[in-house]
Amino acid sequence: MVQDGSAQPVDLAVERRRIRIRGALALALCVLLLGFGVHWLPRWLSFPVDLADRLAFAFRANLFILIWLLVAVGIVSTIRRYSAEDNAGSAFSPPSARLAIPAAFLQNTLEQVVITMSAFLALATVEGEAALAYILASLPLFALGRITFLRGYPGGAGARAFGMVTTALPSLGAFTWTAYDIVGQLLASW
Repeated sequence: MVQDGSAQPVDLAVERRRIRIRGALALALCVLLLGFGVHWLPRWLSFPVDLADRLAFAFRANLFILIWLLVAVGIVSTIRRYSAEDNAGSAFSPPSARLAIPAAFLQNTLEQVVITMSAFLALATVEGEAALAYILASLPLFALGRITFLRGYPGGAGARAFGMVTTALPSLGAFTWTAYDIVGQLLASW
């Protein structure tokens, strides 16, 4: 991708290989940090036990996720404020080359924020300290994911894959953990 916003032809085989490699690196990092968090954080920190307190913990953790939405909105609004091309707003013209990537980052960040916040709230209903430790360990991964996604965006899908996987994988893990817990409780009640 070039800076004027036009896409360059892509060798899909090469791009898919880049996505797999960077996705695998992100997976390894997520497994390492989330595993460390689930295993070690409960030894160092005290986590809430009551459901209301656990949900409050998740809501507070979500504030650190919402910061990234504020950052994305801030980037886009700053560009709009100083760009004659973009000042009128998206209803009146497509984004300029300068705004295109930040606007795409904002859209993707909004999607990831909704998914992650929902995942955290669901996981907070799973009993035990490990689930809350997982939420806490996910926070720096979300931040790293957003930074590397934005920085990699001009380089195409392969360049942003690390950031995308690092952002999304903890949420997928939280949903999977919660679903496993729900199924386990249903089977135990039969």
